[in-house]
Amino acid sequence: MSDYLTAESEIEALEWLHDQGLTDGLPVVIPTPERVDRLVLATGQPADLTLGTMGPAGGAATIEKVAVAAVMAGCLPDHMPVIVAAVQAILDDRFDLTEMQATTHCTAPLMIVNGPARVDCGGIAASFGALGPGFRANASIGRALRLTMMNIGGARPGVSDMALLGHPGKFSYCLAEDEEVSPFPPLHVALGFDQFDSVVTVVGAEAPHSVMYSGDADAEDNHEGLLRVLAIGLGNLATNNAILTSGTATVVLNPEHAQILAEAGLSREDICQALYERCRHSEEDIAAVNPGFARGESTRTHRSCFTSPDQILLMVAGGAGLYSMVMPSWCAGHHRNSAVSRVIELDAFCEIPV
Repeated sequence: MSDYLTAESEIEALEWLHDQGLTDGLPVVIPTPERVDRLVLATGQPADLTLGTMGPAGGAATIEKVAVAAVMAGCLPDHMPVIVAAVQAILDDRFDLTEMQATTHCTAPLMIVNGPARVDCGGIAASFGALGPGFRANASIGRALRLTMMNIGGARPGVSDMALLGHPGKFSYCLAEDEEVSPFPPLHVALGFDQFDSVVTVVGAEAPHSVMYSGDADAEDNHEGLLRVLAIGLGNLATNNAILTSGTATVVLNPEHAQILAEAGLSREDICQALYERCRHSEEDIAAVNPGFARGESTRTHRSCFTSPDQILLMVAGGAGLYSMVMPSWCAGHHRNSAVSRVIELDAFCEIPV
């Protein structure tokens, strides 16, 4: 069990946490023993159960320490199943957490929630503004994961977290897929899970890049224009995906754009295949933009941004309209920025009265 700290007041405790670099820069809820115990109890697990070791500091991610981060982030007991599963996902060796924490690139864990947990775990938003302010579950769950990475994993800006600028997703980066409006099977089903499973998928991602497309509803090739602009955003020559290649990246289609592609008879797999084929550049173009990364190959050869269509995660979320989002990625680490999915275990958790 952790040692207790004391303070004369919660205001004093908050200032001490800020002074020690234990916050994300925003005010936090003070993790009193009563508040922490309440969230530990919600997990149905012993406080000293260790989920794994979190780099770069090598801290033990116990249930209690994860609960401390969740309290500080403003989480409710209902949020804990998603947080625990997300912590397990980033501790998976395939996620390369230590390397991702230390990179100079602007990457953060994007959390995508599918299945019943979208409703059962506090109501995780999937529609208008899902990645913006106004949704407690999205903001608190994503923030809790970041606070574990800072206070258990030891990521400190300019010391062990070497992102040159970072991005706002390092505060919180969490949304659900809008399965009800999507014309495609849910993302977690495409990843091999059962439709009724609750799953969190975590992938290192840049901030969302807006992709604008109005199109021509009467044109037979309307979908081709949309695929073209999505590919431009996803694998443009300024991204790591174009130059380093291989990293998993994310496409968030708004419902209107998703419908354009579905009405053209395209499945999720068809769309990812089409984007994979379009996300490529000649060695000549790469050398012109980033000569230090030129491979000295014939200028007539092309470099694919991804090694397979499976490296493109595609989901549906947000409001309908002109804009979808793409999230290019880091592409480095031993496992090259792999996405990791974990089942959210709802049955193991205890109901805590409000």
